[in-house]
Amino acid sequence: MQLKIGLPKGSLQEATFQMFDKAGWRVRVDSRSYHPVIDDEEIEPLLIRPQEIPRYLEDGLIDAGITGLDWLEDCGLKAHEVADLRYAKTSMNPIRIVLSAKADSPVKSAADLQGKRIATEYVRLTERWLAERGVSATVEFSWGACEMKVPDLADAIVVNTETGSSLRAHNLAIIETLLVSTPRLVANEAAWADEWKRRKIENLALMLVGAIQAGDLVGLKMNVRKTDLEKVTSILPALQNPTLSALADDEWMAVETILSDRQVRELIPELVRAGARGIVEYPLNKVIP
Repeated sequence: MQLKIGLPKGSLQEATFQMFDKAGWRVRVDSRSYHPVIDDEEIEPLLIRPQEIPRYLEDGLIDAGITGLDWLEDCGLKAHEVADLRYAKTSMNPIRIVLSAKADSPVKSAADLQGKRIATEYVRLTERWLAERGVSATVEFSWGACEMKVPDLADAIVVNTETGSSLRAHNLAIIETLLVSTPRLVANEAAWADEWKRRKIENLALMLVGAIQAGDLVGLKMNVRKTDLEKVTSILPALQNPTLSALADDEWMAVETILSDRQVRELIPELVRAGARGIVEYPLNKVIP
């Protein structure tokens, strides 16, 4: 038996492959292929545009997939959400689906869109959002490059943005945020009802979330004299509490903790001053709470 899973092709592709690598699965694909190779004979991956993954899930052509909450909301798919995978193409930040117009445009709110034209890939999401606010506007599908369409071809656009840099580069201002979105691991109801597939999906979710939670965390271990132990542990952060272990020398203890890699540059000098010795920093692949 195999689990057929849709992986997002495009901007999230490399970040997704890196996440799988960190979780323990090696995924590789030829630049001209839509069929990646994975080192797990129980998984059949397919590269699919994230916009299309909800439709193939609904039709039962794939068992599970990774796609954004934005596309799930746009198509209105009722699937089983297994995990919120908080990663993006350049950072760990979620993306925002925003209404945007030229900085000097008269469009300053949803109400200003009455009778106007909006270009977007999120047609259904935008139409529902406008309807909830009692606004009637023309919403037309755009194949991308929406920023280039205002003001000549559209009065405003609804697009996704991670940093807002592309919008600023085109002198566009964010008017309102429609949705905050992160990638989700979802399964169709038939796959979730299948005991074997559900267990496989759950295992995959556990390891992927663990890889994401490791994020920018590192492990730090050191040796500390018992007389300096209180001083060292008082400045040492940890996910729970530092781990203490006895050493062969009764006067010393081994101390181990997990922390953000950004903390290390400030913390290590303080630990040395507090009496820590033999300090070792090491990367983490997964953190399972």
